[in-house]
Amino acid sequence: MQEGAKLLFLFDNFLMDTDRRELRRGSELRSIEPQVFDLLEYLIRNRERVVSKEDLLATVWSGRIVSDATIASRVNAARAAIGDNGEEQRVIRTMLRKGFRFVGVVREELKDATATAERSTESPDLPASPSIAVLPFQNMSGYPEQEYFADGIVEEIITALSRMSGLFVIARNSSFTYKGRAVDVRQVGRELGVRYVLEGSVRKAANRVRISGQLVDAATGTHLWADRFDGGFEDIFDLQDQVTASVVGAMAPKLEKAEIARAKRKPTDRLDAYDYYLRGMASVYQWSKESHGEALSLFNKAINADPDFACAYGMAARCYSWRATNGWIVDSAREVVEAARLSRRAVELGQDDAVALCMGGHVIAGVVGDVNAGAGLIDRALALNPNLAAAWLSSGWIRVWLGEAEAAISHFARAMRLSPVDPQTFNMQAGTASAHFIAGRYDEASSWAKRALEQRPIFAPALRMAVAANALAGRSDEAGRAMGLLREVDPALTISNLRDRSPWKRSGDLARLVEGLRSAGLPE
Repeated sequence: MQEGAKLLFLFDNFLMDTDRRELRRGSELRSIEPQVFDLLEYLIRNRERVVSKEDLLATVWSGRIVSDATIASRVNAARAAIGDNGEEQRVIRTMLRKGFRFVGVVREELKDATATAERSTESPDLPASPSIAVLPFQNMSGYPEQEYFADGIVEEIITALSRMSGLFVIARNSSFTYKGRAVDVRQVGRELGVRYVLEGSVRKAANRVRISGQLVDAATGTHLWADRFDGGFEDIFDLQDQVTASVVGAMAPKLEKAEIARAKRKPTDRLDAYDYYLRGMASVYQWSKESHGEALSLFNKAINADPDFACAYGMAARCYSWRATNGWIVDSAREVVEAARLSRRAVELGQDDAVALCMGGHVIAGVVGDVNAGAGLIDRALALNPNLAAAWLSSGWIRVWLGEAEAAISHFARAMRLSPVDPQTFNMQAGTASAHFIAGRYDEASSWAKRALEQRPIFAPALRMAVAANALAGRSDEAGRAMGLLREVDPALTISNLRDRSPWKRSGDLARLVEGLRSAGLPE
């Protein structure tokens, strides 16, 4: 929705600040979702007429088509935010088969531009990269020893977050100036110049400790992630490590998702390298041949905008890895050479960047074929950031290729624990299936492959596992059904080019994979 003048709308006992995107009732700051705020503002600005469903779709939803139920839920949320409801319709009225109208009495005030400018100069500018402040955790039970424990957790989380490449983290001394104070996260965001705030609490009951944390978008007050952790007080330092690892691992994909959404809201011209990178990540997560081609183009644009952007080289290389895995490669010799160039450049530029080392190492192992060198790079990435789920995922696949089944299963489990709602969960599950397959556990392999396919039905590695594991377990019908879909997804796959998709190094592992696929009808 286009911004109009920066106004204050006053109605009943409410004040809506369109510049700061805040809704207050008296001195109370009301919680309101960004889209609901947009809808309410649009109704107020157009209160002299009935606003149609088409008007709302064009403005609040930027032209996207949504259901009548979705529109109704947002209107009801707007009513609730201002003390109205669908029965009374005292302020927001539904006009049958026509739309909605704001009927409350509104007073407008033009915001003091001078005061706004003065406030903006007092607040730090937001950095181009995602930025976060970790506030001191509240001690909810009054035990003095928990103050030290809570402070220690926050310091550990700040240290762990600081290892994440491209993340701007406010130092401990600045964050702790808010200790013991009731704070508004939006104010914290403005004062510290960050997009995200992590806050939490510690509570002790008998010999048990509960730690809660939540990640908040500082601009809107929206909660992006929340979780809690329980443990025995006698294991307090182990619990502190567990909380730190879990919080950082779980937050990473949420931060990435939030940043991708932010970048996609920007206009398409004059994007800087980081926003090209984020748009590339959004395309990657569509998991199709076409979207990976688009992602590769966007990562190359990021490289052109910043020739020293290590992660952009790593993700561009990773696109070639996905193309190889799924049978999307057009010119194998040329693409392998390009993947090698990009991955080595990522490693060269990102010697202290865990993400760049992870992506570069994965491609060097899986596409270039130097598995031992790739494994060493992944190990370096994990030494730099042991909470990086993507590195544990890559390490799991490398262990599969090396024939180390139990280590692979452990590493995939670690990735899933650190990032339980990761966009690549299906990849972790397919890797676990492959690890059980090389260990000769075909029932477990087919079960994990089924889980992966429930999330991503056309993921070729999971389909290969479903075919081979079911065939070797004697379930020919299941193997045949999976083979039919595999032939649709990767029609060029044959026994002779299987190694291009599955770079397993132990001849016995590859031989059993060939046996399973051949028995299910894969041509030579």
